[in-house]
Amino acid sequence: MQRRRRRVVVLLRKMLTCAICVIALVALLSVHVHVPVFPSFKVPDFADPYKLPTITQQHEIKYQILSTEQSWTEELAPPHLSQTPLPSRKLDVTGGNSNSNIVKLWKPPSNRDFVPCVEPSSNYTSPTESRGYLLVHTNGGLNQMRAGICDMVAVARIINATLVVPELDKRSFWQDSSNFSDVFDEDHFINSLANDVKVIKKVPKELSTAARAVKHFRSWSGMDYYEGEIASMWEDYQIIRAAKSDSRLANNNLPLDIQKLRCRACYEALRFAPQIEAMGKLLVDRMRSYGPYIALHLRYEKDMLAFSGCTHDLSLVEADELRTIRENTVHWKVKEIDSKEQRSKGYCPLTPKEVGIFLTALGYPSSTPIYIAAGEIYGGDARMADLQTRYPIMMSKEKLASVEELEPFVNHASQMAALDYIVSVESDVFIPSYSGNMARAVEGHRRFLGHRKTISPDRKALVRLFDKIELGTIREGKSLSNKVIEIHKKRQGSPRKRKGPISGTKGMDRFRSEEAFYVNPLPDCLCRRQPLNVNTSLTIK
Repeated sequence: MQRRRRRVVVLLRKMLTCAICVIALVALLSVHVHVPVFPSFKVPDFADPYKLPTITQQHEIKYQILSTEQSWTEELAPPHLSQTPLPSRKLDVTGGNSNSNIVKLWKPPSNRDFVPCVEPSSNYTSPTESRGYLLVHTNGGLNQMRAGICDMVAVARIINATLVVPELDKRSFWQDSSNFSDVFDEDHFINSLANDVKVIKKVPKELSTAARAVKHFRSWSGMDYYEGEIASMWEDYQIIRAAKSDSRLANNNLPLDIQKLRCRACYEALRFAPQIEAMGKLLVDRMRSYGPYIALHLRYEKDMLAFSGCTHDLSLVEADELRTIRENTVHWKVKEIDSKEQRSKGYCPLTPKEVGIFLTALGYPSSTPIYIAAGEIYGGDARMADLQTRYPIMMSKEKLASVEELEPFVNHASQMAALDYIVSVESDVFIPSYSGNMARAVEGHRRFLGHRKTISPDRKALVRLFDKIELGTIREGKSLSNKVIEIHKKRQGSPRKRKGPISGTKGMDRFRSEEAFYVNPLPDCLCRRQPLNVNTSLTIK
């Protein structure tokens, strides 16, 4: 009898155990589990759909890691990308690296409490009655023109002129027919500078026959030149036309109020046109849907290679084509260039293949989203194949937006470059393959907005390593990675004062050797904020 009872008890226990297991299994299957994929990083929403965050907003922006349980379900890709099987890749973004190492890859340098400080001093006055009109013919690509426009705002203030909205370059390599209002928000530009310089859209009709002079302002000039030689021209002319705008104002040794005005012009007044800002924000949102991303300014277009004379890894036919372009471009003064020498000195842009090796050595996993901020890459898909294999989630404005969405901008190089500029400024990490005008402009803007992470490749040092890889004396792996990381520890956009001229240089070479004002607006436009104490208020020094 007792044996029967024991058997019954054992049987009941087994049945109860099975029931519990079944219930637990059903519960597990019915619960929606968020897989901790990748620490995401908060990016401030644009308060206005047509503009980048303002300076005031930037004071409040803090870099912070969100919950690792954030899902990537809200895909903002256009219809032609909706079938791309990217979500599965997002589950493997660490590439075998630990979360702590991944966080370091995306974490920006400390801003050391530097914040924008561009308000004029107490002695600064509103513009007085102007002595004449300053017309400006800008030159170069988008970012060269941007810097020139901002400098001409300062020049107009110095010589007490009414600034006529600048004319954009329509005769450069890019043959862009865009007017100022097609690229920039013209009304915002005029209104933002109302307390600094009077800006008008056109010269009044009654001055159509007024005496005017065309003047090539001297490069990197200071106050004495403009207050003396240029301002004295008002005695004979009512209109002065600046034939060029690039590098016409000194980087250093100018009054602080003039330096701050340059920053207000560049980072507040010179806003992109509403349609460009809106499209740029859309591209940023779509890149964000893939997670934190790198904006790679891959300066490997035909014009860049022709100008620099860099032909490494190119065929003889390609090298001949580039040489012909250089010889036929009248305003490019240097015709004979030794490509090997250029590359060994670090004067050549990294090739797409070299960029792939560089990113891998830094530790970025293969599933890192990358935005290619560039024009048409010389050599097309074939030249991009190695980089594409390493980093499959490679996007561009052409991939993120539909043909219809890009149609208003596609035939205008400056407007297309403006879209790349916006996505680059807003990226988690910005990496230029060459230190050209856009690279310098974006770096400076990112410094101004809180020293966002910008990795500047040491091309001279990297070339030596790449050559060793080709010779087989070093292989990709931990050893190479350690070398690359060590080289770039102090090249990530941390706060520092703008570099002065190289010792021993003289004349114009001295000015050329200086770090450009818009590459690093510290100390003129960035001040250190002291921590709040119980008995003190916030102060800026």
